Amino acid sequence: MSSHSKPVLVTGGAGYIGSHACKALASAGYTPIAYDNLVYGHRSAVRWGPLEEGDILDRARLDRVLSQYRPEAVMHFAAFCYVGESVENPAKYYRNNVVGTLTLLEAMRDQGVGKLVFSSTCSTYGVPERNPIPETHPQHPINPYGWSKLMVERMLRDFATAHGLAAIALRYFNAAGADPQAETGESHDPETHLIPLILAAAAGELPHIRVNGDDYDTEDGTCVRDYIHVTDLADAHVRALAKLQEGSGFSAYNLGNGQGFSVKQVIDTARAVTGRPIPILIGPRRAGDPDRLVGDATRIRAELGWSPGYADLREIIATAWRWHTQGGARG
Repeated sequence: MSSHSKPVLVTGGAGYIGSHACKALASAGYTPIAYDNLVYGHRSAVRWGPLEEGDILDRARLDRVLSQYRPEAVMHFAAFCYVGESVENPAKYYRNNVVGTLTLLEAMRDQGVGKLVFSSTCSTYGVPERNPIPETHPQHPINPYGWSKLMVERMLRDFATAHGLAAIALRYFNAAGADPQAETGESHDPETHLIPLILAAAAGELPHIRVNGDDYDTEDGTCVRDYIHVTDLADAHVRALAKLQEGSGFSAYNLGNGQGFSVKQVIDTARAVTGRPIPILIGPRRAGDPDRLVGDATRIRAELGWSPGYADLREIIATAWRWHTQGGARG
């Protein structure tokens, strides 16, 4: 590692959002060190710095990696994030997302690493009282996944007070799309995200796309969500890292486009982008799905100078389709 590079530890750096963050860090002059147990991450997605295999629950491994690289900050993406699974197996989520993060925070404290950018979620808000949702909206999660992320936000506040940690939590809405150069993209097993499932149906890999309910209180009866391009997410993380130079304390920012698209709008746009038929099957609603989830990103625009470069849904889907058709989604 060259002496002038600025190392940043990226937990979950072999995953979907983590790998895009590593690319953004490298282009901003940092050396991203991906720390990943490869349960959901992909070795092939680590292309912009070294891979250190390890689990966030492994304190001895974390200590070795932190003392070896002496990173100036940590970006923390390593988490389980399937809402349904969190309801069926809450222990898995509290152990990995909460205890794992606590282990990481203790290692950082003891190794003198004082800056953290945390991958949080709009799931901490629960069912919205109003849309778009501001950061001041009450946080009442409705599933263990959301609670696990909210608990980490609480720990970050407390570590900031007790130990001078500088931490920023970025509350994402729906991450979507793929690297515009198709160097990395979205590949989950199982895949639960709407856009990759729609594109798999467009490619003939799935017989249809299942729409979970068409009787919501929205314009066309399907759920409305705020989709944000993963490259824009990665850019926000690099900006948050710069913001952490200003001093200690905890702050949180929403990451969203501030506009919502319905499931049917996403499917229609994907039909236009791919030029393929996408059969749909209307199924029952999923428990706990709000009609509409849209983020108010006024604060991050004002304080970090961030704005989405890929706000157009067609463009978001086109980057994902390019990644899918180049075989990336199966690579």
